[in-house]
Amino acid sequence: MKNIPWQERPENSKEVMWRYSMNPIIERDAIPSSNSIFNSAVVAFEDGFAGVFRCDNKAVQMNIFAGFSKDGIHWDIEHDPIVMQKGNTDMIDSDYKYDPRVVFIEDRYWITWCNGYHGPTIGIAYTFDFREFFQCENAFLPFNRNGVLFPKKINGKYAMLSRPSDNGHTPFGDIYVSFSPDMKYWGEHRVVMKTAPFEESAWQCTKIGAGPIPILTSEGWLMIYHGVINTCNGFRYAMGAALLEENAPEKVRYRTKPYLLSPSVTYEQVGDVPNVIFPCAALHDEQSDRLSVYYGAADTVVGLAFGKLSEVVEFTINNSL
Repeated sequence: MKNIPWQERPENSKEVMWRYSMNPIIERDAIPSSNSIFNSAVVAFEDGFAGVFRCDNKAVQMNIFAGFSKDGIHWDIEHDPIVMQKGNTDMIDSDYKYDPRVVFIEDRYWITWCNGYHGPTIGIAYTFDFREFFQCENAFLPFNRNGVLFPKKINGKYAMLSRPSDNGHTPFGDIYVSFSPDMKYWGEHRVVMKTAPFEESAWQCTKIGAGPIPILTSEGWLMIYHGVINTCNGFRYAMGAALLEENAPEKVRYRTKPYLLSPSVTYEQVGDVPNVIFPCAALHDEQSDRLSVYYGAADTVVGLAFGKLSEVVEFTINNSL
C-alpha cells in the first residue's frame, strides 16, 4: 500500500511509535453539524483513501459518515450520515451507530460498528464505492462492542473479534473471536485475550478491545488494541499490540506488557472524554515497513501515529506479558 501518510521518527526519539506533529488531523468541527469526530476507520480506495467516521452531532446523536482523501491526512467528510439500504436482511433498525471499522475482503468493503438495537451490538454493512451502503444482520445479541473483522477468511470462514459488554460504560471486557460461513450467522465463539492482572500491567487491567483490522505478519496476526485502567480520575485508554496464531487466532503468542502509546499530550488528555487513545484503523506499506495508525483522542478528534511494522512486532515479542 503505497503513499500512506508518513512522518519520520523525531530526532532523538527512541519510541516504537510516535505522533504526527500536525495532530489532530481531523478537528471536532470538521463538518457543520459535528460536536466531535473521532474513533474512525480508513482504508486505501482508488487513487487515495476512503473512510467511515464517527461524528456525534450537536445533539450528541451518534452516527457514521463517509469521507474521502487524496493523502490520508486532509479529509472531505460528507455532511450527512450514511443511509443504509437492505443487504442480507429486511431488519436494518438502528438507534445509533459509532466506532466503525472498515476492511476489504474479496470483492467489497465491509463496515462493522457498534449498532444500537435494544442496546449496543455489532452492526455489519458492505459497500463497493462508499456511496451506497447495504446493512446486514447484526452479528450478535446485545451487548457487544469493538467488532473487528479479519481481512481474509480463516479456515474457510469469516472471522471477527469482539468484546461482550453491558449496556453502559462497561467496567469489564475481554476479547473474543467468532466465525461465520456467510457474514450472517456467527458462532464458534472463543476467548482470545483477557485483561491483565493489575500488578503486572495495570494500563490494561479493567478492559481491552480490538482496534484496527489485524495485519498478517511472519509472526502471526498483529492485533493493535486498546487497554483501560479505572483510575481515581476515571477510565484511561492506551494502545498496545498482540500477536495471534495465523490459523487459530484464539491463541495469543505475545502481547505487550508496556503500552505503545498512552494519553500524554493535550488533545488526548483534554476533550469530551479525557485521557483516551482509541485506535480504529491502520495502514501498512509492506515494501517500506511503514505503519500508520488512526486513533480517536479524548473522544473529540482524530490523531495519527507512526511506526515501523517490524519494530512493533519485535517490541511485542521482546516485551510480552
